[in-house]
Amino acid sequence: MSRTSIVVCEGDQTGQELLEESLRVLEPSVLGFDVDLVRFDLSLENRRKTNNGIVHEAANAIVETGLGLKAATITPTERGGVGSPNRILREGIGGKVIVRTGRRIPGVSPIVPLQHPVVVVRMAVGDAYGAAEGRDGEPGSVGESAWRTERIDRHTCRSVAEFAFRTAASMGGLVYGGPKWTVSATYEGMLKEEMDQAALRHPDILYRPMLIDAAYAGLMTEQWEQTAVIPALNRDGDCLSDLVLAMFGSIAGAESILLALDDDLKPTAAMAEAPHGTAPSLEGKNVANPMAMLLACAAVLEHAGNHGDEHCVEVSKALRSATLGAALDGTRCFDLGGQATTSEVVDEVIARMRAR
Repeated sequence: MSRTSIVVCEGDQTGQELLEESLRVLEPSVLGFDVDLVRFDLSLENRRKTNNGIVHEAANAIVETGLGLKAATITPTERGGVGSPNRILREGIGGKVIVRTGRRIPGVSPIVPLQHPVVVVRMAVGDAYGAAEGRDGEPGSVGESAWRTERIDRHTCRSVAEFAFRTAASMGGLVYGGPKWTVSATYEGMLKEEMDQAALRHPDILYRPMLIDAAYAGLMTEQWEQTAVIPALNRDGDCLSDLVLAMFGSIAGAESILLALDDDLKPTAAMAEAPHGTAPSLEGKNVANPMAMLLACAAVLEHAGNHGDEHCVEVSKALRSATLGAALDGTRCFDLGGQATTSEVVDEVIARMRAR
């Protein structure tokens, strides 16, 4: 039996605490086999120290292994700083889409009456992230202006659109939403053009293109009878996925998966993470919800199985079942209406894994 290697990208504040807690489920005594955890320190301090060299090293390692697991990291706000490690990782592994799925959390009533999942297929690179930007005029004066030059490419738009339709086909869902193509026919219209072309290739999939602002409203007001899959630009998808996850109860209730894809849209690398931030107000309190990080562990094991490590497939299913089962039976943190600590949730999941 070959040993699975997972690149672990360490993070900051509560993000790192949740990573360390969740990594306990990947111990051999829990999984029943060994995995190699290849760790990289992506804390803000080390990113500054290495001028982001450590981030590029982690990206190269993920390309080599095909598997990554990332903690939440701080993106500093200063101009000219190290910027976002997420952007560097996404570009470094050749990421094309980020998939975030809002789904019912057992034992938790969603904010709106949702029964079926909502999947956001987000553009992983380009758009507002990494765009050239600057300011002109006297700093602080009323005449000062700021500008940004964004860019997307047709290959990425095509990947997002096609992947969305294939996801809808696999889940018995519809493709819904889209960019603001009426305002930006040249720029945002490129994604809409690819969505329309994908619809022609998949005539059996219900296609309901909707401007992004109308899609927000529709998510909150419509009665959904099947899974909705939403292709989105990078910036739109970032905002949209936070809303979708919160609609189901908590932004910490589901994982985020970055995928690098070959020409047939088959994943060549997958990096799973919790989509929430570093939650500095919760640091050191042992109260943050580890569910998203635990499900990220399950997701990276699932992708290991897709890469041929078949022993990971059943363990991935067991970990997901244990995580959701713990929530159903009331072992939940405060954001989901429970009273359990971070450690208590992980302890319960581990107990269920060992008893499987």
